[in-house]
Amino acid sequence: MRKSEVLAAESVACLNKALCHLKDIWEEIGIPEDQRLQRTNVVKNHIKGLLDMMITEEESLRTRLLSSIEACRKQLDTLCLELQLPPFEEERSVTVLQQEKEIRTQVEVLVKERTQRMQQLKALTERDQDLCDTLCSDPYALDPNAVPSLEQLDGFRQRIASQTTEKERRHAEFVGIKRQIILCMDDLDQLPETSFEKDVVCEDQEAFCLSKDNIASLKLLLGQLEERKAENQAVCEAHREKIQELWDRLQVPQEERELFSEHMVASKKKNLDALEAEGRRLMELKRLNMRNVTEAIRSEIAGLWEKCFFSSDQQQAFVPYFSNDFTEELLGLHEAEILRLKQHYEEHKELFEGVHSWEESWRLFLELEEKATDPSRFTNRGGNLLKEEKQKAELHKSLPKLEKKLKAQIDAWEQDQAREFLVNGQKFLQFVEEQWELHHIKKENEKLERQLKKSKQIEVDMLYGTAVRTPTKRRFLGTTTPSKTRKVPSVRTPGRSKPPLAGLQERNKENMGQVTGLGVPLQSGGFKTLARPQRNFSINSVASTYSEFARDLSKATNTKSKPDILNSTIAHH
Repeated sequence: MRKSEVLAAESVACLNKALCHLKDIWEEIGIPEDQRLQRTNVVKNHIKGLLDMMITEEESLRTRLLSSIEACRKQLDTLCLELQLPPFEEERSVTVLQQEKEIRTQVEVLVKERTQRMQQLKALTERDQDLCDTLCSDPYALDPNAVPSLEQLDGFRQRIASQTTEKERRHAEFVGIKRQIILCMDDLDQLPETSFEKDVVCEDQEAFCLSKDNIASLKLLLGQLEERKAENQAVCEAHREKIQELWDRLQVPQEERELFSEHMVASKKKNLDALEAEGRRLMELKRLNMRNVTEAIRSEIAGLWEKCFFSSDQQQAFVPYFSNDFTEELLGLHEAEILRLKQHYEEHKELFEGVHSWEESWRLFLELEEKATDPSRFTNRGGNLLKEEKQKAELHKSLPKLEKKLKAQIDAWEQDQAREFLVNGQKFLQFVEEQWELHHIKKENEKLERQLKKSKQIEVDMLYGTAVRTPTKRRFLGTTTPSKTRKVPSVRTPGRSKPPLAGLQERNKENMGQVTGLGVPLQSGGFKTLARPQRNFSINSVASTYSEFARDLSKATNTKSKPDILNSTIAHH
């Protein structure tokens, strides 16, 4: 039995006890029956009214609970729809009171969720509006009066983060462009003129609209200013080159140049004005110093002729160079010519520099070849001999490569220019071939000269006799070898001595003259030195002469001469 049922039974018992007690009181008092009936009816009505009132209140409570349940159900359905949540499922087998409490609690939770989402939406919308105002972009497409879903809120947050990043990027770009614009305007001595330029330079940078159009306009403005600045720099640079050229031609003192050095670096408007004024002043000085300026230009022209490998005919073609009538017209012709030469050199600079490089390498190669014939180089203990040989080998290897590269460049140049590439009036490749040919001829001549010199020495030795020269060998430290000399007894007859091998001398007179080409024998047995003839002999003629000499020498050695003839001494027994 429930406690409430036990309590109800106790209430009935209490009521019966109370009625019995009232009956006893009425009996003791002696209240008549009709009054007892009346009093009992009052008690019944009182109790009945109290119970009815309590029943009415409980029924009202039940009605309110049912109404609350119905209202909460409707609200719950609406919230689930707004929050895009699945419908709420109620628990079964529960009392009305539990059902009402459960539904009401769920409604409170969803209302709180709805309130939070709407607050987040409001904050995000306000932030998005600020970003849209700054970036001049469209707001996020989300109804501010509808409850957003969680996915929509996440997308909105990502949009805000992306917009914030874009704002920071554009702001940084704006600050950088603004700084460059201010610097350009300062270099150009220009103040903001249009309203846009004033907004960029003068207004607070936080208030500037960072729209795509404004950023594009900023870049356009910066490009225009940089273009004008570049034009100013180009004009200033042209003035500087002209001023420097006039300074050199007019021989302006260094002190005077240094006073003007500030304007030779910067390119602001004031510098441009100063450069223009200096140019006008120098042009007036040039007009007053026509002869000196013309001669200075001629020096530059001569240098360019050398750089461009102009032949004498090409130089002679510029007739004004040799005129002494120093007029404005003559100066103008010289200025036009030097501009033409400079342009010609710049257009073919790579080719000219390649030719200069070949000439320098060729000169160094010839110097090393010349050193190779110097006997004193073997006494050098500093390692220069090895370095020179290595350098010569590298040059001998690199020169053909350079010539091959130059040949390709010259072929392309000649095809483009439709004329031959000349160096000092001669085709460069032909000039290179002639240099190699001359080098080979020189090497052959040097070789022949050494052979002739050796032949002469052999002939002199055969005529007069000579000591046998044995190459000195290095000895080990601490070892001494006594010199051994073959001693041959000799008998000299006073007044009857004569040059040794006189008969052989007579037979070889003709060969001696042919081989040496340097002298003829005298009666005394010596030689008279003659002037060295031009090296116009051929290899075959020299070789033929030397072979004849060797044949005669072989015959002489096979005669029955005394075997003990040494060092121009003849023993007579």
